[in-house]
Amino acid sequence: MSNPGSFADTVKQQADIVRIIGDYVRLKKTGAQNFGGLCPFHKEKTPSFSVHTTRQFYHCFGCGVSGDVFSFVQKIENITFPEAVRAVAQKLGIQAPKQNYSPEEAREAQLRTALVDMHERACAFFEEQLRRPEAAKAREYLAGRGLDQETIRAFRLGYAPDSGFLLRDLFRGADDQLLRDSGLFSWKETEHAPRPTGGGDAARVTAPAQSSAERRPAASLYSKFRDRIIFPICNESGKVIAFTGRRLSNDDKAGPKYLNSPETAIYSKSRVLFNLEKAREHIRALGYAILVEGQMDCIAVFTAGFKNVIASSGTAFTEPQVRLLSRHTHNVVVNFDPDTAGAAAAERSLGLLLEEDFQIKVLTLEQGLDPDLFIRGRGPAQYAAALGRAPSYFSYLLDRARALHPPQTAENKAKAVNYLLPHLNRVPNRIVRDELAADMAQKLGIDSAVLRQELRRAVAARSGAVKTPAEAAMTEAERILLRALHPTEATGFAVAQHLVEVLRTEHLHTGLATEALIENAISRCVGAASFSASASATEARADGPPRPLGDQQLLSAILMRDDEPLTAELVRGAVNALRRRRLERMQRDLRTRIVEAERRQDQGSLPALLQEKLRVDRELAASHEA
Repeated sequence: MSNPGSFADTVKQQADIVRIIGDYVRLKKTGAQNFGGLCPFHKEKTPSFSVHTTRQFYHCFGCGVSGDVFSFVQKIENITFPEAVRAVAQKLGIQAPKQNYSPEEAREAQLRTALVDMHERACAFFEEQLRRPEAAKAREYLAGRGLDQETIRAFRLGYAPDSGFLLRDLFRGADDQLLRDSGLFSWKETEHAPRPTGGGDAARVTAPAQSSAERRPAASLYSKFRDRIIFPICNESGKVIAFTGRRLSNDDKAGPKYLNSPETAIYSKSRVLFNLEKAREHIRALGYAILVEGQMDCIAVFTAGFKNVIASSGTAFTEPQVRLLSRHTHNVVVNFDPDTAGAAAAERSLGLLLEEDFQIKVLTLEQGLDPDLFIRGRGPAQYAAALGRAPSYFSYLLDRARALHPPQTAENKAKAVNYLLPHLNRVPNRIVRDELAADMAQKLGIDSAVLRQELRRAVAARSGAVKTPAEAAMTEAERILLRALHPTEATGFAVAQHLVEVLRTEHLHTGLATEALIENAISRCVGAASFSASASATEARADGPPRPLGDQQLLSAILMRDDEPLTAELVRGAVNALRRRRLERMQRDLRTRIVEAERRQDQGSLPALLQEKLRVDRELAASHEA
């Protein structure tokens, strides 16, 4: 809250909430005093988010969220109130004084500030290394990809040297835990960890020490990125928050071709779009975005003059990325690589975009060229022409269906329809679905009435699969565990037996909405002489009262949706998810207790609480890496 006369109040008086929120959400004037748009805090297709210019206030009539300019920035950036005040002040060019943080806020803010500063220093280090003689091979690679010095500077490309400790030496004196939290370093617990002298990762950690200056302490940290081209990844404010490293060696021992920063307090891969900080104004001005797969493709398209290009940094385009893009446009041209993986990725992305009411075109470049190779070989003018010819979403899918299943026979027509129906079924508007169905029927040479009938069946099946409120409240982990605790010959009894032991030892299901269902299943498994594959969800136990009808129906629905193979790995993942959930609850509880202890100035219990929170934080971080 901004108190009258405070710095926050001064900033708030000068801030234009429409301009600040407009950096994150596309707003349109909806009245004399109001601007409206799609709410960034929940999924919606009809705008219900409103910003009042006079009151300097926002409100969503869909999800009920509301507040001032600070609460918006705080919520959308996931930062503390003092950090939000500073962020708005920075946007306005106002020098911020030192803020009085609570101890918990101070720790969180200091961590994020320190990580951003570390990434900025690391980026400058990588840039400098690219200019050194040892980076000749890296410069040759970039020149071979058609990148000039201006482009290299604009995207702040760099080189990570082969040494494991040059970057570590840059942060000499920094806290080891901070270095681990940064995601810039790896480590190996060893009794002695000297400076590496070359070779693979093992050599980097265990090579003999040459001098006392070169000796390292146990669990020595070494650079995660080595002998790689470095691509900085920025948030929407243009701050470097992560890196992607492209290996230069063809040796498989050098690791994956592309190595990404892990999740940190400032970076989540699924919530960032590469180059959005440079492209967003162009996206809004042009009314659409070009979505490519990787950083090199994005840089090539951008430097060719198409400034509205962004990259998903991999084929796994996510729902948070879709929602991030929807703040700026609902029109997109998807231009993923035309190989099998790229085509499959394009279809997954199309489905996510479609559900958010995007108008989609799909650009598939001829002769199997990715955007980078196409532009270098054909030039920007040819790429612009290809963009203009890009077919719509369903034209692309229809062409794919006809290529996969040439509709010369009734069997292939059926296969083509079965290929297209799941995509058609995701179209939210019924009228649009019917029009697309008619077009598909004509081009496949089938009766449109038949196709509409199949479509109605598919829609009905989807409607019938809508989860009940109780089932919707469950996590995927709970559904997996309930399936595993009702084993079949296919899922295996050993997995269920091991799961029972874990749950009875760790009590991971305590407090869950499905606690009674899981406990019932555990009791049935333990009480049985042996697991029976014929045990059903609706069976009543002879040694106790029958399960309530609602529970029976809920469990039946879960076990009927057995559409994913129940592997031991899947069950382990579910167990780990519950462990993380328990740790997150402990973390929240400890934060509350720490704040209360600080308020009471309880120096007796505060050190123990802080130590316990540090232990939980580390366990939680380790569980995310597992």
